[in-house]
Amino acid sequence: MLLSLLVFLSSQALGSDENWTRFRGPNANGVAADDQRLPDSWGQNANIKWKAPIPGWGWGSPIVWGDRVFISAVHSDEDYEKPKGGLYLGRGRETPPDTVHHWMVYCLSLESGKVLWKHEAHQGKPKVPRHPKSTYAAETPTTDGKRLYVLFGDVGLYCYDFDGTPLWKHPIEARKTMWGYGAAASPVVHDGQVIMVYDNQESSYISAIDAATGKTRWKVNREEKSTWATPLVWQHDGRTEIVTAGKNENRSYGTDGSLLWHFDGRMSVLTIPSPFTSDGLLYITSGYFQDNKRPVYALRPGAKGDIGLTDDRESNDSIVWSLQKMGPYNTSPIVYGGLYYTLLDRGMITCHDAQTGELVYNRKRFPKGASFTASPWAYNGKVFFLDESGNTFVMPVGREFKIERVNALDELCIATPAVSQGKLLLRTVSQLYCITQH
Repeated sequence: MLLSLLVFLSSQALGSDENWTRFRGPNANGVAADDQRLPDSWGQNANIKWKAPIPGWGWGSPIVWGDRVFISAVHSDEDYEKPKGGLYLGRGRETPPDTVHHWMVYCLSLESGKVLWKHEAHQGKPKVPRHPKSTYAAETPTTDGKRLYVLFGDVGLYCYDFDGTPLWKHPIEARKTMWGYGAAASPVVHDGQVIMVYDNQESSYISAIDAATGKTRWKVNREEKSTWATPLVWQHDGRTEIVTAGKNENRSYGTDGSLLWHFDGRMSVLTIPSPFTSDGLLYITSGYFQDNKRPVYALRPGAKGDIGLTDDRESNDSIVWSLQKMGPYNTSPIVYGGLYYTLLDRGMITCHDAQTGELVYNRKRFPKGASFTASPWAYNGKVFFLDESGNTFVMPVGREFKIERVNALDELCIATPAVSQGKLLLRTVSQLYCITQH
């Protein structure tokens, strides 16, 4: 009986570790635990466990808790301009579409792909426009294992129990964003607080919403204009921090909203990649491809006050290393096997030593036509790069640029995949795929 109990408890702990609870996973870095069930090869007729159509549009990632997969999307009563891939050199749509939209939340079975429940969080006409590539469901939901939290950035934050019962909603006043691009930063949850950042052109802020009640615990104004980076909860030996990227300053807040450290990172005019940690270091970057400001920073824990670099220095007591023209545009970088990979939207990749910033190789090009928005992920000694055409380039981790294989799904892909319990969940423009070794 004791042996049976130990086996049960071990399986429960393993299951908890395998949940994918937020954008880029529970550790926010896109790296999943090795698992022989995870695939490195797939196609329309290979290693597909199931696929499920998701009505409407959405570029948020799926998340997983237990057997439940959560995903959001928005559909409209009438057709309007559809999102499309590619690079855009200018403004978004000038006006929002004049048609009723439906902001939807879906729960599917991880095992079968069956829709267990769906709920309309909001209905109405959009109040703000969107980037031509984006959707009104650009944010990834999050969960703490108790409740589901779904953010539609220009509409509201919505909370459900796992059976689909609405528990509370927190309305958001829509604000103007740069060039009408809309919101996109995903929420994170920690210790009973849902953290959200809404950087816009009018009144930017970071706020903590009580996870049980939906009431605001604290709200701090930010001297920022529009950014789109998801915040990071950074837990280390010293304390727990909430790290945010920003055009004016990169900042860290305490769990009570107090400012812990900050610095002018000379960030890109479009700040999109999300901060993440790996092997004890924090990484912050941004890099609109037409901007001369495309910095990368690697920070150690324990910073206080203004930690900015002076006199053209590349490091100081808090910043271990930095690079000034190596940041990506939309994708968030990944650290795997001690290497820091930067995936560039225009179909190139750069690799550095993650601890020192030393260049390993620079701007190696993927096959002609490859363009990227989704962030990379890794497991089983492989790094995966999903392009907008649905091609996933598989590369063995290492100091050599080598494409091992290409897995094609032949659909528009903007969302970053999720990995849970031996399964890869990959969202295309029309389907959610569950991919696993058969």
